[in-house]
Amino acid sequence: MASSDAAPDAAPDAVATSRTGVRVRPARTADVRAIRSLVAPLAEARVLLQKEAVAYYESVADFVVAETDGADGTSPRVVGCGALHVLWEDLGEVRTLAVDRSVLGLGVGSALMTRLVERAHELGLSRLFCLTFETAFFARHGFEAIEGQAVEPAVYAELLRSYDEGVAEFLDLERVKPNTLGNTRMLRVL
Repeated sequence: MASSDAAPDAAPDAVATSRTGVRVRPARTADVRAIRSLVAPLAEARVLLQKEAVAYYESVADFVVAETDGADGTSPRVVGCGALHVLWEDLGEVRTLAVDRSVLGLGVGSALMTRLVERAHELGLSRLFCLTFETAFFARHGFEAIEGQAVEPAVYAELLRSYDEGVAEFLDLERVKPNTLGNTRMLRVL
């Protein structure tokens, strides 16, 4: 489980996890290469979409990363990432949640999710959306599958004006269907 105690030299909003020996902290531009490396095998498997490098730099403030503590004399290494993207006044999307295969099952994904939910609370969001193949993981974190629209018609009309492909996925628009086949739309009320 994630601990709210940050490591002594951690970033102010880092979260240390004793079980995994990793900490979760806000992403920096220097982390973009590692984020892309984490996403690459999942993009090849068509689980996540690979984006151009510029898209990651543009959204780096949305990301948190999990990194090893480097206690064994090695440099810290990014072993997970996730992003929280605000869609509307009360609604955000958990995006690009990825964990290195070497640490799967050790709670890294849960530590990332905990930090993203904390960030959602800090921003005043009351609902989180995700589009995922990993329904069991998200269900364990309070998400439920949804059908139809999760916003009222006036908000839907405003969201249609967005250029963000993630918003198009949230709205379940026909133009993004080929990229989202088999994914489940899920929502968590905070």
